Amino acid sequence: MERIQKYIARCGIASRRKAEELIFNGKVKVNGEIINDIVLINPDNDIVEVEGKIISPEESKIYIMLNKPVGYVTTAKDEKGRKTVLDLINVRERVYPVGRLDYDTSGLLILTNDGDFAYKMTHPSKEIDKVYIALVEGIPTEEEIERFKKGLKIEDYITAPADFKLIEKRGKNAIVRITIHEGKNRQVRRMCEKIGHKVLELKRIQIGKIKLGNLKVGEWRFLKQEEIDFINKI
Repeated sequence: MERIQKYIARCGIASRRKAEELIFNGKVKVNGEIINDIVLINPDNDIVEVEGKIISPEESKIYIMLNKPVGYVTTAKDEKGRKTVLDLINVRERVYPVGRLDYDTSGLLILTNDGDFAYKMTHPSKEIDKVYIALVEGIPTEEEIERFKKGLKIEDYITAPADFKLIEKRGKNAIVRITIHEGKNRQVRRMCEKIGHKVLELKRIQIGKIKLGNLKVGEWRFLKQEEIDFINKI
């Protein structure tokens, strides 16, 4: 027996979290019946449909690194008709993005059809570092940097300890290197705004030991085995 959201992820349809959303929104059927909660299924006997299509596990797992350009949304499809990161990928297998980068953010994005791999990369308990380079408005002071590092109250939560390094001054603005292990919506931008320095440009360059390197904007490559192993061993 297997949990339905894990099976959907294993089929390469979506991450476990996204699969749960599909279930709660009534878009999943088991043996012809709509389900609205997490259930156990028998993968060998039960028929699972997602949005009207019968699904089955992908035969081969693939893992892709994309250098996402600004101006693309990190979803499989967009209701507003905007370009998505999948428009940049040309593979036979159906893959989906692991986590997300904002429309205005560029850099390292992983795509896969391996639900367990995606789960390990995104689950908060794994605390995988994510490294960003940002151009921010103004020059952060030592006091502001310390506040950033210790954690900031944003709406109803306090951010976990993070790292913030001033790399260089660029006129009246600054290039900074930021490391966090959380992944809340627009977190880096909101943290910078909280200390009074709006983000003008933002690029993710590293996730754990996986580095963007010299991959050009808009290009992609398959992950190396050691990069895959790094996530699987977490």
